[in-house]
Formats: sequence, structure tokens, C-alpha cells
Amino acid sequence: MSLRLRRIAIDNFRKFRQPVVIEGLTDGLNILIEPNETGKSTLLEALRAAFFMKHSTKSQLAQSYAPHGDAVGPSIQAQFEVGGDRWSVSKRFLKSPMVEVEGPQGRAQGEEAETRLHSLLGSVKDGRGAGDSSNYGTLGLLWVVQTDALAVKAPGQLVRDRIRSTLEAEVGSIMGGPAYHRVRSGVDEQFGRCWTPTAQRRGPQNDARDRLELAEKAASDAATRLAGLEQAFSDLEAERTKLKVVLRDIADDTDAQTRKDLVASLEVARSAAQVLATRKAEHEVADSKVRTLEDLDERHRRAIQNQSAAQVALAQVQEQRGALREDLAQAERGAEQARIALEGARAQRLEAHAALRAGEARVEAAQRRAALVAARNRHQELLALEAQLAAARAVVATMVPAETLATLDENERAIGQAQAVLDAGATRIRAEGDTGGLLVDGEPLGTQERTITRETRIQVSGAEIVILPPPGTTSAQERLNAALERQQAALRELGLPDIVAARVSHDGGRDAKGEVQTLLARITAATPGDDRLNLAAGADALKALLADEAQDDDEDSGEPPDIEELRAAASAADDVLARAEGVHESAMTALRRADEAHSPLATAEAERRSDLTHATSEIQGIEGRADFVTLAAGLTDALAARAGAAVRWEEAQQNATAHDQDVIKRRIDAIDARERAASERRAKLEKEIARLGGTIESEGGKGLAEREAAARDEVDAARAALERVTEDAETIKLLRDTLDEARDETSAKFVGPVAQQARRYIERLLPGCELVFSEELQLEAVKRGGVSEGCEDLSQGTQEQLAVLTRIAFAELLLVQGQPVSLILDDPFAYADDARLDLMIDILNEVSERMQVIVLTCRDRAFRHVPATRLAINAAIEAT
Repeated sequence: MSLRLRRIAIDNFRKFRQPVVIEGLTDGLNILIEPNETGKSTLLEALRAAFFMKHSTKSQLAQSYAPHGDAVGPSIQAQFEVGGDRWSVSKRFLKSPMVEVEGPQGRAQGEEAETRLHSLLGSVKDGRGAGDSSNYGTLGLLWVVQTDALAVKAPGQLVRDRIRSTLEAEVGSIMGGPAYHRVRSGVDEQFGRCWTPTAQRRGPQNDARDRLELAEKAASDAATRLAGLEQAFSDLEAERTKLKVVLRDIADDTDAQTRKDLVASLEVARSAAQVLATRKAEHEVADSKVRTLEDLDERHRRAIQNQSAAQVALAQVQEQRGALREDLAQAERGAEQARIALEGARAQRLEAHAALRAGEARVEAAQRRAALVAARNRHQELLALEAQLAAARAVVATMVPAETLATLDENERAIGQAQAVLDAGATRIRAEGDTGGLLVDGEPLGTQERTITRETRIQVSGAEIVILPPPGTTSAQERLNAALERQQAALRELGLPDIVAARVSHDGGRDAKGEVQTLLARITAATPGDDRLNLAAGADALKALLADEAQDDDEDSGEPPDIEELRAAASAADDVLARAEGVHESAMTALRRADEAHSPLATAEAERRSDLTHATSEIQGIEGRADFVTLAAGLTDALAARAGAAVRWEEAQQNATAHDQDVIKRRIDAIDARERAASERRAKLEKEIARLGGTIESEGGKGLAEREAAARDEVDAARAALERVTEDAETIKLLRDTLDEARDETSAKFVGPVAQQARRYIERLLPGCELVFSEELQLEAVKRGGVSEGCEDLSQGTQEQLAVLTRIAFAELLLVQGQPVSLILDDPFAYADDARLDLMIDILNEVSERMQVIVLTCRDRAFRHVPATRLAINAAIEAT
């Protein structure tokens, strides 16, 4: 059965500080279109508060209902129908909280009213007052606030239970019902003692495993200690044997005598090393002197060779440059002649183009003068047209408007009608003969006919005749007078004598309007633009041009030059210049080639001169040294001295090798190391012998063998206990898994009808798709073309549309069960494209034939064409 809201009244609720009433809600589609910040979401929140929030709650959500800064009691009233019965609820929060529910069973207040309301709507009490929509039952799923619009989520437990109860008769199973939950809760309790939610071992299993680990550790420790005691006896004997060997080695004095001999040999080796160092230094000095003299001789020889080579190369380069000088000079003369010819051609071209520009300027000036004369003629024509236009506009300005003329005609008709009424009902009197003694209201009667519209008195020879006209005559005369006064006032305001003159004024003005349009078109035609004068189209541009132009502008009586002749001369000059440029470019190319051939030779000549100067300078520097004069004898003596030093150095090396300090030191160090190692080994053995003796003394009387046997027994008992606990836990897990498999199998039977119901709509949105629902009836994915897409991977627009369509599917299942169903959408389809939006609106129209649908939106253009009942918050505020 459908729940249909009829009237909503809100006062002091958040932004609604003044009373607001929403009325006129119908059975089908209702649309409330208002801009943002108008209070659409507040309206829905107020409805949820009225139907589901406890009136006495002081929760933070309830505190937020009061307008900011006001200490008032938010109140909501709602009138609605359920199953054809009319109900109403009134609820106030915070200040003097109250609730009253009225229905077919009468009125109820307080807790009784809350209970009756929850029973009617299928909701449960929200103990914390936090606004949990899962407690609101069916309407909590179908009254969709903005924050839930994009959520494709499972319905609450209340809704799932109702859907299951609806489908249980069809699927023939109670899996998922109360009986299943009782069995499952017991199994889950046992499972929770032995397993974590992720199927990890816990509780008794861990305790039994810990007991086994402790027993095994204790047994291992006992066995280790017993084996250690037995090992200590054998180790003690072995260490004592090792100590005897070490003491015997320490008592041997052979190493001490050997070390004494080595120390004596070390002093001899040090003396030989000093002699070796001296001989090595003497040899290095002699060798350095030989290398210095040899290097000086080699440098002098290379310098003489370099000098000869430089002289030969310089002569060759000078000879090559002489052969190229004539070609370079000839190329330079050709380039100079080409340059002079090019400059002449350029000057001739400049003169020809200057003459052409001057001729073009004279022709342009002549054309401008002709255009200016034509513009002055058009200006005279413009002045005449503007004068006519001013006269026509003056007539238009005095024209009686059509509305005014219609008013005057209406007044004339009113005067005629009033006169006709007066003539038909008035009393008329006329006297014949001698009327000298007759007086009408104190004035002579005369012979003219009079119309009597009011009480009139006629005096006749001392008597008085009273004439009483019909009762309506006076009012008819007043209407006639009023109509005449209106007409005269209107004519006076226009300054016209009568309506005929007004008609003449109107007709003349209408003709003048047509003439104005004609004159404007003629003015536009008479004021075209002219590029020669930089003149834009229009009368203002023409006037501005002639105001700035002098009357004798560019007067020139001479004939304009022959432009074609000047252009031919300029073209001929261009050709001459092109030829001159070609000749000049060719001459420059020849000069560049000659220069390219000559430049390397000039550079080479400079380099050869530099090489010759450097070689000569180096020879002079070497020959000027003092040791150069005796270079040959000095080199012979240096070689002999180096040979003697080499002999002495070799003898010193042989002596030093025979007494090597490093070898002697290593042998001494080895003897010292053996002595230290023996001492350290003795200390360690004595320490280990003492430790083993202490261990044997302390562990020998503790009964380690008996302890090790008892520990092995505890290990066996702990292992048996672990096997029993593990077997029990695995049995519970198997039972739980079996229940899950049975539930999944049964859930598929529940999910099938839900998926079939939802597919009726979603197929239109996503053709060819398959729906995947979880056992909690949540749409998890859609399959298209064999590819599964999770809802969270879809676009926001598609998620929002699926959220609405699945809610509609649930609503229709619950509608069959007889649950109170109503669909409210707050600003839906914010991300929908035009095609999807039209489709969703069509679906809402279809759904509204079976249940009430209310859409709160700010998108006027999107819903403007939708046939629905229109609601407006602003209109409701004015109504209150």
C-alpha cells in the first residue's frame, strides 16, 4: 500500500523561522522546484524528524533542528494517508516537546503516539537519536537525502527481513529468518571462541598450543641440562689434558735463544740499509746530470732541424702567393666596377619609383577631389531630406495616439448611450401660445421644448405645478454629464476642439510616420561610404567630413600624369637594378674565391715566419749557455760518474739483501706471538676447567634425569589435548561453513526475484547487463559483454541512477507486501546527461502510477516539461 503525503507544516525548523505550509500533494508525481539554499533538503529532514525521531530526544541532531541562535521549539505537522486511512502527526522538539498522532483509532500522545507511529510505518526507535536511516524501515530507504543519492548500498536489516518474508512463500525456506538466526548465533558464539573473524585460531586452540609449546620447551630444557652435565665430565678431562701440553710448551727455552740471536742480526741490517740509501742518492744525482746534458744536446739538434725546415717552407709559400696576387688584384677591380654600376642602378630605380609615387599621389588627389565634389552634392541633398524629416517628425510628435483616439471614440459612444437612455426615459414639456406668465423654477418658460430630469416647479397665475420625472432620469442625466465632462477634458488636454480634429491629427500622424521611414531610407541611400575619402556610411560621417574639409581642398588644374608610362619606367629601372645586382654578385663571388685561395697562403706565410723566428731564437738561447761550450767533454765525464755510482749502488743492494730488516722483524714478532698465545691459552684453559668443575658440582645433585622424564610425559599430555581442541574447532568451523553454503544457496533464491525486479528498470539504463547482488541485497556489480564492473568503478552519474532504480525495485516488492511506500528524491540526477535524465524522468512517471513520488530539485529547465503537480516553498510562505 502506498503512503501519500497530503500536507506538511513546519515552524522554527532550521532556516524556516516563519511558518511554512506545503499543500496540494497528489497521488502521482509531485515536483517542488526551488533554487539552492531555499530549504528543499530542510523540508525532507523535517519529514524524517516528524516520522522517526523521538520527540523527547536531546541528541546533537535534534539540537541542530533549532534555528541558529534561537531558543525555540522546532515543530512539524504532517497529514498523510496509508491504505486509504487518513492520519496526522504533530511533533515538537526541545522546548516543551510533544507528539500527537491521530488516525482511525483516535488520538494518541507521548510514548503511545510514538509506538503507534512506528507500528504503522514499520520502523523502530532510534535509541541514540543519531538519525540512523536503517532504523526507519522502508521509508528510510526510499526518502533519499542528498548525502545518500550516490550510494549504491544495501537496504537495512528491517527492509531485508520484510523482503525475505515476502519471498519466503515462493522459495519455501526459512534460511535467513529468525530460526536460522537462532541456530547461527549459537554456532557463531562457539566459532568466536575458537576462531577469529578471518578464520585464524584463537581461544582454546591457542591455549592448548601454548601449553604444548611450554611443555616441549621444558622437556627440551631438561634434556639439554642433563646432556650438558654429562658433557661437562668429558669436557673437564679434555681441558686438563690441553693445559698440560700448553704448560710443557711454555717451559721450553728454545724460542728465547733464537729471539736473542735475531735481535743482534737486526742491528747489522740497519747499518746496511743506511749505506744502501746513500749509494742510491749518489746514483740518482749522477743520472740526473747525464739526462740534463743529453736533453740540452737533443734540443740543439732539433732546433737546427726546425730552422732549416722553416726556411724551406717559407720560400715555397712566398712563391705560391706571388702566383695568386695578379688574380686577386683583377678580382678586386671587377668587384669595384660592379659596385659602382650597382649604386648607379639603385639611384636610377629610386628616381623612377619616386616619380611613380608622385604620379599616383596626383591621380589619387584628383580622384579625392572628384569624390569630395560628389560628397558636397550629397550633403546638399541630405540637408533637404533632413528638413523634410524634421517636418514629418513634428507632425508625428503632435499625432493623437491610437489608444487616445480609441478612448475618445469610447467616450463618444458613452455620450450617445447616455443621451439615448435620457431621451427614452426623460419628461419633455413645451408651451404654445402666450407663455409670458409661465415660470419654470423662477425663470420664464419660453416656447422651446425642455427635458425634465429632476423635480421641476411651474408657476401659473399664482398656482404651482410640480413635475416629477421617472426615478432613473436623474441618474441618466448624471451619466451623460460625466461622459461629456470626460470627453471635454480629454480634448482640452490634447488642445483640440472636437473628436473630428483628433481623427484628422491621428490620420496625419500615421501618414507622417510612413514618410519618416521613407525619408530615413533615402538619407541612408544618399550617405554611402567612400574609401577614397575614408568616409564611413551615414549622415553624421558625411557632415563631419565636410566640416573638416576646406572649400578649396587640393585645388589643382593640371592634367594628371600617365601612370602606365611611369610604371613602365619604374619596371625598367627594376630590371636594370636586377642585372646590376647579378653582375655585382658575380664579381663578389670571383673576389671571394680569389681571396679564399690567397688567404690560406698569407696565413701559412705568417706561420712559417713564426716557426723560423722561434727556431732561431731557441738556437741562440742554447748556444749562449755556459755549459754548451764544454757539452761533449762534460757529457763523457757525467756518463763515467753515473757508471761508478751504479756499481756502488749494486754492491750496497747485495749487502742489504743479506740482512733484511723486515724478515728479521717478522721472525721476532712470530716468536713473541707464540709466547702471548701460549699464555692466553693457559688462562682460558684454567678458566674453562674452573667453570666445568663448578657446573658439575652445582648440577650433579638436582635429579636432572627424573626431571627430563617428567617433562616428556607433559609433552605427550599437551599434544593429546591440542588434538582434541583442534578437532572440536574444525568441527565448529565445518558446521559454520556448511550453514554459510546453505544460506548462500537460499540467498540466491531471494536475490533472484530482487534482481529480476531491478532488471526491469536497469535494463533500460544499461541494455544487455546482468546484475550481481550480495546476500545483503546490495547491488555489487553489473556485467556487460561478459565483463564485470564493480559499482564503485562506474561514473558518479551511473551510480546515482542505479541507486534510485534499485530503491524503486525494493519499493515495488514492499508495495506488494502491503508496506507503506513513498518515494522522495532530493536533487536527483545531478550528474545525468540529457538522454539519461529523460529516461529517469520517464521511469519516475511510470512509478508514480503505483506510488506517490516527490522530487525536490533546483533544475527548473530539466523538469519544466514534465507533467506533474507543481509545488513551491515561496508560495507556501506567502500563504501562511
